[in-house]
Amino acid sequence: MLWQYAHVSLLITNIGELVTNAPRDAVSVSSPGPFEAIADAAIVLDAGLVAWSGPAAEAPAADEVVDAAGRAVLPGFVDSHAHLVFAGERGAEFAARMAGLPYSAGGIRSTVAATRAARDDVLRSNLARLAGEMLAQGTTTFECKSGYGLTVADEARSVTLAGEVTPEVTYLGAHVVPAEFDGDVARYVDLVCGEMLAACAPSAKWVDVFCEDGAFGADEARAVLAAGEAAGLQPRIHANQLGPGPGVQVAVEAGAASADHCTFLSDTDVDALAASGGTVATLLPGVEFSTRSPYPDAQRLLSAGVTVAIASDCNPGSCFTSSMPLCVALAVREMRMTTAEAVWAATAGGARALRRTDVGHLGTGARGDLIMLDAPSHAYLAYRPGVPLVTGVWRSGERVA
Repeated sequence: MLWQYAHVSLLITNIGELVTNAPRDAVSVSSPGPFEAIADAAIVLDAGLVAWSGPAAEAPAADEVVDAAGRAVLPGFVDSHAHLVFAGERGAEFAARMAGLPYSAGGIRSTVAATRAARDDVLRSNLARLAGEMLAQGTTTFECKSGYGLTVADEARSVTLAGEVTPEVTYLGAHVVPAEFDGDVARYVDLVCGEMLAACAPSAKWVDVFCEDGAFGADEARAVLAAGEAAGLQPRIHANQLGPGPGVQVAVEAGAASADHCTFLSDTDVDALAASGGTVATLLPGVEFSTRSPYPDAQRLLSAGVTVAIASDCNPGSCFTSSMPLCVALAVREMRMTTAEAVWAATAGGARALRRTDVGHLGTGARGDLIMLDAPSHAYLAYRPGVPLVTGVWRSGERVA
């Protein structure tokens, strides 16, 4: 006998606050909308998607019911910037920074050495552990970069491993210039744009470059992004982290989905992002926390009409946290975002930075990715920092954590 299993619909009801970020005046999913929340709400998940949301008193019937008991429900976090394929650790470097040593891009090389020496199973195990940490803290979609191999073979295996845990894979061969290319940046850029790109492009969706003093300049960044686009990859960029520079301008010129860090911005940079029509400013508050760098002024960007995302930048050097709730709390406290602005940036903003319309919101037709907090509202993510508030995680309509 052939068994046929019907999908099971799920009603989550008695929700104290349901954050939807749903598109306004849309019958079905089109893209995340502005911050929206419904009090005394319910939501129905069916076939892995959001089928309905609204007041609990008007909820339709479903096969299964979960009573939220007044808890808040939000879209799953969308972490659009992470470096998870690596070996080794840099705790001593962090301790030295806290003792007064400034952060520089050069520390990346120590992780490169450890990653090159690591077996695939070691890298895969560490990657799975970090992805599990993210999921337990409410991250249901995340991007993952290469960039700690910096040889053709090591970058190729990095993007392949990343593809085992997420479709949002970024080729970052242009992270720093490895030691064996000291004094010959042009030759390394040729490798990044040539043989290395050819090996990595089939397993990646995005191309990225660290455009910064100590890494790659504007012309080199333009060359890397152009080569990536020619190979079918979409551009994003590390920009203006360590000081003022050309990164944001290069991002806007290239039509990049996101310019990430944006710590040091000129008025011209802000104007360019506002006029770009699609380049998101992705802020990484965990980096500023972990490097004692100044926090970017999120309100300056928001007031100019720039779309802002928040991401973790989980990596072993400048920010070894996988916690989007922590990043939300830091954005509220240190970047002066409202709680609504920070939650939107960590959900819908991250989706915009990945050019995704199916996640980051809970509009009808969106993927059924959501989290439940052991708290009555989204504001508790910043109100109770450091407390593990995520008490349930659903991905594609299935409870996974």
